Amino acid sequence: MAGGVIVVSGGRDYHSGITAFVVVACLVAAMGGLIFGYDLGISGGVTSMEDFLKRFFPSVHRKMSDETGKENEYCKFDSQLLTLFTSSLYLAALIASFFASIVTRSYGRKISMLSGGLVFFAGAVLNGAATNIEMLIVGRLLLGVGVGFANQSVPLYLSEMAPAKIRGALNIGFQMAITIGILMANFVNYGTSQIKGGWGWRVSLGLAAVPAAMLIVGSVFLPDTPNSILERGNPEKAKQMLRRVRGTSNVEEEFQDLVDACEAAKQVDNPWKKIMMPKYRPQLVICTLVPFFQQLTGINVIMFYAPVLFKTLGFGDDASLISAAITGVVNVLATIVSIVSVDKFGRKILFLEGGFQMIICQVAVAIMIGLNFGLSGEGLLTKAEANLLLVLICGYVAAFAWSWGPLGWLVPSEICPLEIRSAGQAINVSVNMFFTFIIAQIFLTMLCHLKFGLFFLFAGFVIIMTVFIHFFLPETKNVPIEEMNRVWKAHWFWKRYVTDEDVISEDQDSASSSHANDVV
Repeated sequence: MAGGVIVVSGGRDYHSGITAFVVVACLVAAMGGLIFGYDLGISGGVTSMEDFLKRFFPSVHRKMSDETGKENEYCKFDSQLLTLFTSSLYLAALIASFFASIVTRSYGRKISMLSGGLVFFAGAVLNGAATNIEMLIVGRLLLGVGVGFANQSVPLYLSEMAPAKIRGALNIGFQMAITIGILMANFVNYGTSQIKGGWGWRVSLGLAAVPAAMLIVGSVFLPDTPNSILERGNPEKAKQMLRRVRGTSNVEEEFQDLVDACEAAKQVDNPWKKIMMPKYRPQLVICTLVPFFQQLTGINVIMFYAPVLFKTLGFGDDASLISAAITGVVNVLATIVSIVSVDKFGRKILFLEGGFQMIICQVAVAIMIGLNFGLSGEGLLTKAEANLLLVLICGYVAAFAWSWGPLGWLVPSEICPLEIRSAGQAINVSVNMFFTFIIAQIFLTMLCHLKFGLFFLFAGFVIIMTVFIHFFLPETKNVPIEEMNRVWKAHWFWKRYVTDEDVISEDQDSASSSHANDVV
């Protein structure tokens, strides 16, 4: 193979350094995950607080307070209005992601992040001050718009700013921020549940303004990515930013690749129409199925219904919140494992190991709940059984946190060329939010009707998605974003969609901007 470039694990080394500037910029941008994580963690805790339920969902409170001993534990929180409180955010995020795609492409990634932070802040204030269910739902919709904008722009920002060799670790900073947000929310919920007077839920909901403020301030000071600056017609400024990001003046090779990608993108009037072309079929399928599968792991129902779930299974009020906090700590620690290993061992091995571990834990949880509560939903857990159940759920959360959690955002954000990148990420976010909405809306009803079988159902989905990853996801570790055609062309299935001309033109662009060295 000729071409005069250095090949490292399937991609080229642009001779770039890892600068403090890019690390700090990526860490600040990753704070966009805090708003999503905080909301995931806060919702379930608030909806398990008696004062909140008594004020806004009295029918649920009456069922929860039933002391006859014959209440079906599976169904005590089954309320479409209660689930609408949680799930309305994700419906708003789904719609907002399409508008965020336009803003991200036309005005830059940082403007999209700033917009998301401002709208989320407004929603947090409205929720904290809510006096009726209408205010709650409108506030949730505003939170959803903020999440849609942040989830659209932050993964793109991280993938574009990071050097290929540490792109995985820096991009997972977004998922790390999500897990930290969940953990913060769990501790906030525990603290506010101790407040006497029935207003602790207001503090929980209102404090969502804090991560929003962090995102707003961070977005003001963040630089935009070289890709985005170039995309908006400022080549000199883009080159200057690339030199600063990479810590070297020797950026001609990478910059030329960005210019070539930008020129190709300019020929595209409609990225949505473009991504439907056969040559982009791998990106379209991955950007659709990965977020779809991510939600079918069942993780978000564990995250935002954890206190409700633990309470349903017989944990006391404080015990349910503490147990949720424990799973939050496991979530954070396991995400660190992913950060350390993703660029060393690759994406695929983490996907596969995480899938196998989730299957084992979900089947064990289903069996344990079935043996104790059966089909009637009446039963109790001993202290030892409750502790074992918590360990199994923690094992499941850990597996997700070093696999499908971070990689579900990383892989779609790193596989799309510039001309379809905004559309690809919008599909990723919208599919994620749509199925988060569906799962959030029907989970408590499904728990009521499917009972312990619900966990068998999620385990079945994980088996399907693990098989999909094994056969259809190539390894993208250390491959520069603009060189992904080589990966698809080498894959047994996707090669039928990528022509030799696509790879040749990529190689020619690379050769024209590279040094006359032998390939190593």
